[in-house]
Amino acid sequence: MPADARGLRPDLALVADLVPHGSRVLDLGCGGGELLDALARTKGCRGTGVEKDPEQVLRAIRRGVPLIELDLDSQLDEFADDSYDVVVLSRTLQAVRHPQQLLEEISRIAPRMVVSMPNFGLWRHRLRLLSGHMPRSKDLPFTWYDTPNLHHATLVDLEALFSRLGLTVEQRIPLDESGRRGRFGGVAANLMAGAGLYVLTR
Repeated sequence: MPADARGLRPDLALVADLVPHGSRVLDLGCGGGELLDALARTKGCRGTGVEKDPEQVLRAIRRGVPLIELDLDSQLDEFADDSYDVVVLSRTLQAVRHPQQLLEEISRIAPRMVVSMPNFGLWRHRLRLLSGHMPRSKDLPFTWYDTPNLHHATLVDLEALFSRLGLTVEQRIPLDESGRRGRFGGVAANLMAGAGLYVLTR
């Protein structure tokens, strides 16, 4: 997947555009720190990454990104209320044990959240299920027995959870299978989007 001028893959470039200049950013599941590095260089943001994969941790450290190793399911109480302006949760929600609890925690930590998650309702996934196989795609590239993903949801499911938690969807951006902004909206997004990107407020 080609990167933009800031060295970011397309979906992370969209995330970066949604973060206001000068924000304090907490990036949960930050990978190698690409997003926080770009935000610091281009938007004057200060941030902290949370990551547990050893190789990604090393990449983030080499970039000079401030990083903490924490369990997202049990250790976010180490962050005080409103200690950040924005929490980013990019393609991470499906890999934690307790997604609802995690969303509740990040809404406490910051008033603004940028969340993305693969869409299990994509038409390709439905066809694979009809053929008797678990879905695989660019957004869900793993085999069923070797995946870090614990939860699968459609965009309809995800938005219902946001509503139940009292989170307001300020912006909804369906992403195509290359991670770029899709040209479909409304109910079509649940069928056509490879993932959904949301700006949430509490």
